[in-house]
Amino acid sequence: MAVWIQAQQLQGDALHQMQSLYGQHFPIEVRHYLSQWIEGQLWDAVDLENPQEEFKAKRLLDGLIQELQNKAEHQVGEDGFLLKIKLGHYANQLKSTYDRCPLELVRCIKHILYTEQRLVREATNSASPLGAMMDSMSQKYQQINQAFEELRMFTQDTENDLRKLQHNQEYFIIQYQESLRIQAQLSSLASLPPADRQLREPALLSKRATVEAWLTREANTLQKYRLDLAEKHQKTLQLLRKQQTLILDDELIQWKRRQQLAGNGGPPEGGLDILQSWCEKLAETIWQNRQQIRRAEHLRQQLPIPGPIEDLLNELNSTITDIISALVTSTFIIEKQPPQVLKTQTKFAATVRLLVGGKLNVHMNPPQVKATIISEQQAKALLKNENTRNESSGEILNNNCVMEYHQTTGTLSAHFRNMSLKRIKRSDRRGAESVTEEKFTILFESQFSIGGNELVFQVKHLLINKHTLSFLSFFIHISGLFRRRPWRTSCNIEFGVLLSTQQRFLYFLTHTIMINY
Repeated sequence: MAVWIQAQQLQGDALHQMQSLYGQHFPIEVRHYLSQWIEGQLWDAVDLENPQEEFKAKRLLDGLIQELQNKAEHQVGEDGFLLKIKLGHYANQLKSTYDRCPLELVRCIKHILYTEQRLVREATNSASPLGAMMDSMSQKYQQINQAFEELRMFTQDTENDLRKLQHNQEYFIIQYQESLRIQAQLSSLASLPPADRQLREPALLSKRATVEAWLTREANTLQKYRLDLAEKHQKTLQLLRKQQTLILDDELIQWKRRQQLAGNGGPPEGGLDILQSWCEKLAETIWQNRQQIRRAEHLRQQLPIPGPIEDLLNELNSTITDIISALVTSTFIIEKQPPQVLKTQTKFAATVRLLVGGKLNVHMNPPQVKATIISEQQAKALLKNENTRNESSGEILNNNCVMEYHQTTGTLSAHFRNMSLKRIKRSDRRGAESVTEEKFTILFESQFSIGGNELVFQVKHLLINKHTLSFLSFFIHISGLFRRRPWRTSCNIEFGVLLSTQQRFLYFLTHTIMINY
């Protein structure tokens, strides 16, 4: 069954996600009227990272526009007349948008088709024997979305309180100016004759006493408003930390683990669309609360009132900065891993991505990513947050790349298409008794500026040897599973990537393990 027919049967949140894929960049009407043609094209045959493939993308763009024009010409009748105009307009719009960048059209449609297929597959699996697992995942997603709704309500509540505080403070300042004016009038009475002074002074003294009493009460009220607002922000930040921990330390780590297993012959790790949408919601909520805290600090500086609010605001500002720092540094990931074994003078590719780049407007000042090769010792020191000498252990050609923002998919990424390992600096191993090979890894690093250079983050991401990690995980568990798990199953799951090499890895591993049993 065609994907579009199944996609139209989606319900609830899945339907909303599907509808959000479309807009001016690609109208849903085009998907509807050209569904059969769109699903029949070889979009995956176009390599988006190869500029030389642009002619294929241009051919697909021309074909899409031609199909739209043909569809428009065959419309008849009163209703057909309006549809004819609309389809013709879409043809011109798509040509204007993608004529100079046809690869972006392919990227857009591939993203749409992939997401639709995923949504349909998830909806179908919910009624299959895997339904329990899918229901569990759905419940987790529902909990995450519910937490985002709570954060939205908390943030809106503190926004309303902040506006109320600002309004009351502005009125307080007006009344304070009035008290100064009354005091100036009282001071001027000294130059008047005693009779005139006695006539006017009582009224001014009474008015001053009334205003000062109101100012005292209102100052206490403002202080209470400030403390209440700070306490609400503390609760919001607690929920933000909890939500961010769930997404970054659970969901994102699981995706990275699936990526490691995929490199070992396991199933594909899946897309990053849902994770990016969550990270973007986190970024948006964090930034809104950060701006609120800064506005509250500005109000305090504008009207200082003695009390604990200054320390509270400093603590809130420090906490929100830590939260956004963790988000930015953790969402700088390697989307497409380079090969595990690199040969000198041989081209290889990699893709790094910042999941919050669009929301935090990092793309307004496109950052540059640098790839360097470092030793195992340097990598261990970096993982321990230890200071290391800023030197590489080799030379990589074409190792600098500017991150690009793709409007249609909302992704900010850097595509290293033509990197090449020129040479490796090996340590002097003369006299060493070990024959093991010295190991190296690739370090990707960049610098991101947020909020008009308000915050600047140095980010680094290490390429971890996914095969080593997977093998280690396997051997950790094998002692308990060996007698209960068929060897053939273990081979298929853990060493699928090695089966295709037609080498004698399995014989070696089998012999090694059997020695201990």
